[in-house]
Amino acid sequence: MILEVKNLVLRFYTFDGVIHALNGVSFDLEAGETLAIVGESGSGKTVAMMSLLNLLPVPPAKIEQGEAIFYDDKGQVDLLRTTKQERCRIRGGRIGYIFQDALSALNPVMTVGRQISESLTEHLGMTYAEAYKRTIELLKHVGIPGAKQRYKNYPHQFSGGMRQRVMIAIAIACNPKIVIADEPTTALDVTVQAQIVDLTRQLQKELSIAVIWITHDLGVVAGIADRVLVMYAGSPVEISPVDDLYENPRHPYTKGLLAALPRMDQSVRKLVSIEGAPPDLLEPPRHCQFAWRCSLVSERCWQEIPLPVETGPRHFVSCFADP
Repeated sequence: MILEVKNLVLRFYTFDGVIHALNGVSFDLEAGETLAIVGESGSGKTVAMMSLLNLLPVPPAKIEQGEAIFYDDKGQVDLLRTTKQERCRIRGGRIGYIFQDALSALNPVMTVGRQISESLTEHLGMTYAEAYKRTIELLKHVGIPGAKQRYKNYPHQFSGGMRQRVMIAIAIACNPKIVIADEPTTALDVTVQAQIVDLTRQLQKELSIAVIWITHDLGVVAGIADRVLVMYAGSPVEISPVDDLYENPRHPYTKGLLAALPRMDQSVRKLVSIEGAPPDLLEPPRHCQFAWRCSLVSERCWQEIPLPVETGPRHFVSCFADP
């Protein structure tokens, strides 16, 4: 195991009130594994991952409780309780992050080559000449043609797909143990999406990197993930090996997500949708958060918060109806 997150609780203290963004998120990650985190917008996917690396503004964000144990070569460290020096060593060095919007994440007044080289000199102590050589290799490795010429280009001179390749180069530059990919294919067309997914899988195998892939595209999940964590309203509702999830989904929300996917082997005029709206996160969770939208809701669902129950090998479901 390389990462173990236990009961992560996070709140945003705003002028409108306290937003209960994360309510007891727990999961683990094995070395070399790909864990996909899926769920609709606002379910807490990105917030959970950014909180692990202290990337959220404080205030308004505040981690109320939990731990995130990262098993590094130098021992284990709780990512939620690191010093500034430890955070600088881990972020970009041991854990890479691919942001959703590469144009916003990259510095517009620095060349892409310099931005990649900066990680190498900071974390690996390379000289400028060594970092330059390694940066050219990385640009070639992620499929950017004319690497030497492109080294001196700025982010706005790249297409969306090429900028995402630069983000991948930055994320893997220091041979990290984990790479967090935050919806890296969302703003790209289908062809480029496939290229980015294939590139990520190739690099993962070559470098033995564990990947956390945040997405709402279950079609991508099927081709890249080993396990899937389904999030709803700041809480995990189901976690399962990818094949088992598609063949035997247990939580009503997971079933709804899969039913909403278009099928090539079926002719349907209208896609299925999940009725209702997500709960108001300004209200603290006192019962199952999916109760308002669930067709299997019972009296118990309005009185208790379901805890995860193992229904199969490494398959956990937080639901009163199924287990």
